[in-house]
Amino acid sequence: MTFSATEAGVTELWQKLAARIAAGDRFAGLFAAVRPRHSSDAGAQTALVLSAQVAAGGGIDTMEVALPPGAASYPALTPLVGAAFWYERVIHDQFGLVPRGHPRLAPLVLHGSPEDHALPRHVAGYGMFTIPHGPVRSGVMESIEYLVETPGEAIPHLNMRVFYKHRGIEQRFEGMTAADGVLLAERAEGIATVAHTLAYCHAIERIAGCVPPESAGLVRVLHAELERIANHVDVAARLADASGLAVAAARFAVHKERVLRLVSGLCGSRFGRGAVVPGGVSALPRISPDALLSELGRLEKAVMADADSLMATSSFLDRLRTTGPLSPARAREHGALGPIGKASGFSDDARVERPYDAYPSLGMLPGRAHEAGDALVRLAVRWDEVAASFHLLRQVADELAGLDASPGPTAAACEPIGGRAVGWAEAPQGEVLYDVTLADGRISRCHPRSASFHNLVLMHEVFAGDILTDFPFIEASFGLSVAGVAL
Repeated sequence: MTFSATEAGVTELWQKLAARIAAGDRFAGLFAAVRPRHSSDAGAQTALVLSAQVAAGGGIDTMEVALPPGAASYPALTPLVGAAFWYERVIHDQFGLVPRGHPRLAPLVLHGSPEDHALPRHVAGYGMFTIPHGPVRSGVMESIEYLVETPGEAIPHLNMRVFYKHRGIEQRFEGMTAADGVLLAERAEGIATVAHTLAYCHAIERIAGCVPPESAGLVRVLHAELERIANHVDVAARLADASGLAVAAARFAVHKERVLRLVSGLCGSRFGRGAVVPGGVSALPRISPDALLSELGRLEKAVMADADSLMATSSFLDRLRTTGPLSPARAREHGALGPIGKASGFSDDARVERPYDAYPSLGMLPGRAHEAGDALVRLAVRWDEVAASFHLLRQVADELAGLDASPGPTAAACEPIGGRAVGWAEAPQGEVLYDVTLADGRISRCHPRSASFHNLVLMHEVFAGDILTDFPFIEASFGLSVAGVAL
């Protein structure tokens, strides 16, 4: 859906978008791009285009408006749709375009000027000071700076600087072939390697009009669900470590390592790199279905036994219960993704709502309903997803065993020349989106949007009533990646 290239057209788009969200659709993203004024004429004058994405029904709708020539600003979307807050800051960073009426245009993915690095003050009062936490922290945590405004213990305001991790992924895609783009998508967000690659390949396959073989769909689900288990077990390990439960943290670290070694045995990469390609997968698993089922059985028994023990540890539960709550109303308003949304009563799982690959033919275990939205429930949602993943993996192994006699090709021909499409996949953190445009067989534009970017902004809001010692529990319970935020 395209609107007229005027300020009135921008306002009309925003009002239409806000109306759709109020009616039940979900805000999925906003970005800017330079495109020809007439898509049918590649030599036409270019225009700066604002693209808003909405999750509705069984797909993702894109609504666009071209800005008037020479426009340096536009009426901001954020006052109408609060979830656009970070999206419009990125547009300002990338294009210098000012969203008029935006509440705070500090740099997000770019470093900005020295003045931008002054410690901000959003809360006034006796004894208030700011603690700069990061960007270099203990352990192997990613580069992010948290600016904690506090009178000493409570956290009335939190600000985040994520630009230390910005790598210009979006620009790096330009000029690549569709096949080479896979290598970059795999490295956009390491903990969600398979999900990013799937979303990218789904966009490429829609442009090419190709359908991956049945066996490829099964292998894709296999890698996606193992990635989900590894991520959720890692969150449990981090929460146990924050609680001082050294044995539990070590045991979950071992479980994660077992999952990664299983993935390596299946495809040669601990992160599943090289497994997913446009049109399907590079090969069938290197481990037989029987051996896979056997290892999954042992792994499930060990993981779920330790999960039950952890969730019966009173000292652990006391640290997570009522910590960092996100209200159901706020989750729905923002369109919170993945476990963060599900823990607050809002679920929009792409595997169910917009199914892909082999998911439509497999039986998903229904998740339990939650609304408390705190760190404890976010972990409970993850255990529900781990159980559902093992359920899916057993089905995949059975289906692959049935294909052993005549597996057929693992990939369909996929050589797109030109076009544009949106692809999606459900990462462990929630929905990943890729908006890809090809021209003459090469990528002219690729906009990736991770669930980490969409969700991390909510960290600003969940500290009301919490204290400094709750910080590691809230951060770990979100289970997000800074690399995925500052693409």
